[in-house]
Amino acid sequence: MTGLPVPGGAATAHAAEQTRPKTLRVAITRGIDTLNPFLAVFATSTEINRLMYDFLTAYDPKDTHPVPGLAESWEVSADKLTWTYRIRKNAKWSDGQPVTARDVAFTYRLMLRDEDARTANGNFVANFASVTAPDDWTAVIRTKTPQATMLALDVPIVPEHVWKNVKDIGDYQNDQYPVVGSGPFILVDYKPDQYVKLKANKNFWRGAPKLDELVYRYYKNTDAAVQALRKGEVDVVGGLTPAQYDALKGEPGIALNKAQGSRFYELAVNPGAATVTGEPIGDGHPALRDQRVRRAIHHAIDKKTLVQKVLGGYGEPGAGYLPARFKDFHWAPNPAEAIDFDIAKANQILDQAGYRRGPDGVRTMPDGSQPLKFRLLGHNDRPLDAPLAQHIAGWLERIGIRADVRLLASARLNEVWSAGEYDLALGGWNANPDPDYVLSIQKCDQRPAASGKGGTTDNFLCDAEYEALYAQQIQELDRAKRAEIVKRMQQRLYELSTAVILYYAYELEAYRKDRFAPFQTQPDPGGVILHQDGYWSMWSATPVSAERSSGGTGPLLGGLAGLAVLAVMAGVVVNRRRRATADDRE
Repeated sequence: MTGLPVPGGAATAHAAEQTRPKTLRVAITRGIDTLNPFLAVFATSTEINRLMYDFLTAYDPKDTHPVPGLAESWEVSADKLTWTYRIRKNAKWSDGQPVTARDVAFTYRLMLRDEDARTANGNFVANFASVTAPDDWTAVIRTKTPQATMLALDVPIVPEHVWKNVKDIGDYQNDQYPVVGSGPFILVDYKPDQYVKLKANKNFWRGAPKLDELVYRYYKNTDAAVQALRKGEVDVVGGLTPAQYDALKGEPGIALNKAQGSRFYELAVNPGAATVTGEPIGDGHPALRDQRVRRAIHHAIDKKTLVQKVLGGYGEPGAGYLPARFKDFHWAPNPAEAIDFDIAKANQILDQAGYRRGPDGVRTMPDGSQPLKFRLLGHNDRPLDAPLAQHIAGWLERIGIRADVRLLASARLNEVWSAGEYDLALGGWNANPDPDYVLSIQKCDQRPAASGKGGTTDNFLCDAEYEALYAQQIQELDRAKRAEIVKRMQQRLYELSTAVILYYAYELEAYRKDRFAPFQTQPDPGGVILHQDGYWSMWSATPVSAERSSGGTGPLLGGLAGLAVLAVMAGVVVNRRRRATADDRE
């Protein structure tokens, strides 16, 4: 029966293609902590928030410089304390109401008065003295001191007419579908650990997406996600392991994308967990409060071998806190200050510090009270954590430290990490075009309250020298001068060794090229498709049929030209993503 003509076959097929929803399906293997934009810190959650809610400014897809968002232009006063933003008049909420400066003021004022509303992005408003809306199209923010991040306020702006009725921000799930937003997509359904479904916002001010639907499908691991890609069940997969990436080379209908990543991966060392008021919490090993022990551990890790053996060469050895992708702010030690792989040096440090080996070869505290046996925690749903942990445990054994490797579910690992109930842990964060957020998570005030609520601390660090440098960089609007301070901050973190930066992995992604045209990456060329500092890839995603019918003019078509015009309208731009996000505390 195959090959027989069907009455009206060509026309019917064409009609079916025209009526079938244009759906992009993205595989995810990480859960969502919350759909509440004031609380969300998981990577997938913040990516979805960027699709749902617009921001005052955006990051250009080519080189991530600031471009207009809800604010079409801005100016700063001579004393650098007052910022005036002109809000565009063609932006609407998905329920049809206009987006105004009063929504902007409401969002920031809510964060100023409500501790829970500051959970994810509180660092951006901590220096605000006042936020006003003199009229519907003008928002004015006055800061206490100059603030370098005023064009990098990565705070989703929410609709006042919806959120003014929320009684408890900390408990609000933001799950009244369809969720009212101003971004290119509207959230219409969510089932935990199953899927997130969004539809195109046809009234989005930049122009409607080429898609009708965007669906994030959950898979238990990347192996399952890759199989779904091969079967055509999903269209885009990120977070591939080197083996998966290599295995997909030459697969029919599949294209690959390798990008310099924005994430650093670390070995977090518990320096003595405490609350924001300094009250000790958790049960970290006391030896790790000693900077000499942490430095010895740092010397014992061969980062080059990790890149070759664990990443298959798809990455770069780590050093500074900000990945090499961020050229202006990236720091690397000179040879004289480098903490290189040196087992002999690590043993020498521990010997001189009084940590003697016992009969079993394991060192003890100087007073002999406790052996240096550390819990080394990793994720059981991240394929590279097991080999990574085994390499590190083997090197630590050579310096008289016993590592008990424990791989936990991400949710459980986040719980024990946040409670300070760990010694060593594998994790990481995404950094952003503006470095402020990832720097802020090392500050004293990011530790949790006594109740356990709040705080986005990376590793419970509280260091006076680092605090002073942070205060300097946030007030420095000269980009070059600020970059020098940021590099000194990274040098301080490197010396303290509470976060040993292991490597910067390349982002390995794949997509169905038989269904979608090449995606807009960020930066371009050589950037990522997923987890962008914005919504460019999803907003401009072009189904192959649509590309052919329009002549294949490229993913952003006239969009970038429009951005160029808007950028001219915006006027002078000073130095400026929100946030870094922890890889699962994200």
